Amino acid sequence: MAGRLKITQVKSVIGCPADQKRTVRALGLKRINHTVEQDDTPSVRGMVFKVKHLVKVDEG
Repeated sequence: MAGRLKITQVKSVIGCPADQKRTVRALGLKRINHTVEQDDTPSVRGMVFKVKHLVKVDEG
């Protein structure tokens, strides 16, 4: 079984390009300080990398 990632939105998407806004929404995040758990897969890692300036990630 793959590990889990705790992803927390720490910055606003206001003023960000539309593709970054869509990526944050696709991760399941809705607002600042909202945290979701996702499986640690290459696709989720890629999405996190794209918006790494907007989110904080905890592994485990």
